[in-house]
Amino acid sequence: MCDLEKMKPESIPGLPEDLPPGERILWRGAPEWKSLAMHVFHVRAVTIYFVGLAVWKGAVAAPDGTLELATTLGMVAGLGVTALALLCLFSWLIARSTIYTVTDARVVIRAGVALPKSINIPFTVIGSASLRMRKGGNGDIPLQLTGLNQAGYLPLWPHVRPWSLVRAQPMLRGVPDAGEAAEILAGALSEKAGQPKTRIATQDADAPRDEAMPGRAAMAHG
Repeated sequence: MCDLEKMKPESIPGLPEDLPPGERILWRGAPEWKSLAMHVFHVRAVTIYFVGLAVWKGAVAAPDGTLELATTLGMVAGLGVTALALLCLFSWLIARSTIYTVTDARVVIRAGVALPKSINIPFTVIGSASLRMRKGGNGDIPLQLTGLNQAGYLPLWPHVRPWSLVRAQPMLRGVPDAGEAAEILAGALSEKAGQPKTRIATQDADAPRDEAMPGRAAMAHG
């Protein structure tokens, strides 16, 4: 099952305890804070909102004189800058407190700004994984769990595929060099399932649906 534990003192960064004998770390990484700001907190949309608000408020205040216009625009600008600064700060804190780890047996998500937690996802419960690439090389790797194995959306957020509320999909989010990380994960999943390593099918992050990459239940043969 997908296990969620409170963090203990870490002897290995990103892991709640020492590795069992024979288990190896294959990859470790963290999300980019800029990617979190853009795609979790949608700072671009927030910026557009405040620009539109400034235009509207400015048009309303303009007939009352220059002072009223300047005061109104100053207030809107102040609110906008404060909101964007807070969103960027929270993105940075999330990125700083998160470590994604892939071993030859599981995926571990260590996350939590105020209350750190560790989410263990054994390969045995991963039915398939997907790779969503963005310009610049960063991307997301959602993990689809099998059968009755389920995880809660809120405990996973923001390390979860957006809007997968009924069957939450844990997700390595905003990963730099996502192609390399997905390649390593795909090879480990294939080896664990006793299947040959196969081609990874990638998809643009703006596309409407994912392509499966190698997992226990879904393979992408080249």
